[in-house]
Amino acid sequence: MKEFKGYTYIEGGVCASKGFLANGLNCGLNPNKSKNDLGAIYCETPCDTAAVYTLNKVKGAPIVVTKRNIAAANGLMRAVIVNSKNANTCNTDGEEKAEAMCRLMASRLGIKPEEVVVASTGVIGQVLPIEPIAEHIDELVSGLSADGNLKAVNAIMTTDTVEKEVAVEFELDGVKCHLGGMAKGSGMIHPNMATTLNFITSDVAISSEMIQKALSDVVKITYNCLSVDGDTSTNDMVCVMANGLSGNDRIIGEGDAFETFKQALYIVMMNMTRMLAKDGEGATKLIECTCESAPDLDTAIAVAKSVIKSPLLKCAIFGEDANWGRILCAIGYTDAEFDISKVDVDICTEKGEAYVCRNGMITGTGVECSEEKAAELLSSEEIFINVRLNQGDAAATAWGCDLTYDYVKINGDYRS
Repeated sequence: MKEFKGYTYIEGGVCASKGFLANGLNCGLNPNKSKNDLGAIYCETPCDTAAVYTLNKVKGAPIVVTKRNIAAANGLMRAVIVNSKNANTCNTDGEEKAEAMCRLMASRLGIKPEEVVVASTGVIGQVLPIEPIAEHIDELVSGLSADGNLKAVNAIMTTDTVEKEVAVEFELDGVKCHLGGMAKGSGMIHPNMATTLNFITSDVAISSEMIQKALSDVVKITYNCLSVDGDTSTNDMVCVMANGLSGNDRIIGEGDAFETFKQALYIVMMNMTRMLAKDGEGATKLIECTCESAPDLDTAIAVAKSVIKSPLLKCAIFGEDANWGRILCAIGYTDAEFDISKVDVDICTEKGEAYVCRNGMITGTGVECSEEKAAELLSSEEIFINVRLNQGDAAATAWGCDLTYDYVKINGDYRS
């Protein structure tokens, strides 16, 4: 992971922040007993909380209930309960079940139901049975611990092949602070305001309003710059909870302290975004596209995303085919205004660099563009595409993955 001055990567995920406990177990939603399907996060101290959600018009019942709960609790939340295997979406009793999950969690913790964030992921359009959750809620709560982060991560995984969590330590006002998160997602990833299920905790003292501002800014340049397959999920959520136990001066406005917190949030969210892209369903390669010297940030984001979500380019990367024209094609159909005749493109991997395009034209000469060199570069697991528009100072990065035979196989029998 990329190093950032003043920030140290640490273990612990959502439990890296003081005061947070987590747990996960199999309650029977998933017939595979080795796979957790019910998870929880809890803090005894009320947490300033902010969230962003999917903009899909079809929203999972947990999204509706969580938004309502955060508003009712004035942004002060205490716990998260989340299940996998069943998305609790497009069901007539969906909200009733989501509210029941909140009540079950709250009753065992001695808190109010509206202080609970609820989330679900899995198959859409299947009724969520509440009985297995009710039967295991005591075990879930009694097992909450300061080292239960990996159990909780495992509980939110669906087609994920690896756990995704990141945490950092940094200083504010001379005291050590922490921010950590966990994420799930492998397919149905093309976010709009959020992606997949992501839970982030911090012991920084900061108002929910300032968390919301930081989250909205950071999600634009991290999760919203991610695409695996072009599908925006119905249950996407990013939730940030901060309990203030580090003892820093409470952040209630912009300034150096706010920027320090925001950078920590960026580091965690950016790294989880890369993890999500690299673990795309059936993926064999991470594709990272950086667009530099753009006239503005929105243009830089649009160009970078256009490249990483191109199905033709994703297929070419999988096949290790140096069909560079597909990059130029994707840049060219970007919905933004810029002069294509000034554009330069390079391909970089751990095995070298290829000078693909200068001034909007494929170079076509030199060893850098030979088929042999291209095949060697594209055999790497991480492919970096660098685009320079040469028309300004803005820059942005987007993340995606190749499109493989296995993606079709996984989604051809997903419900099984």
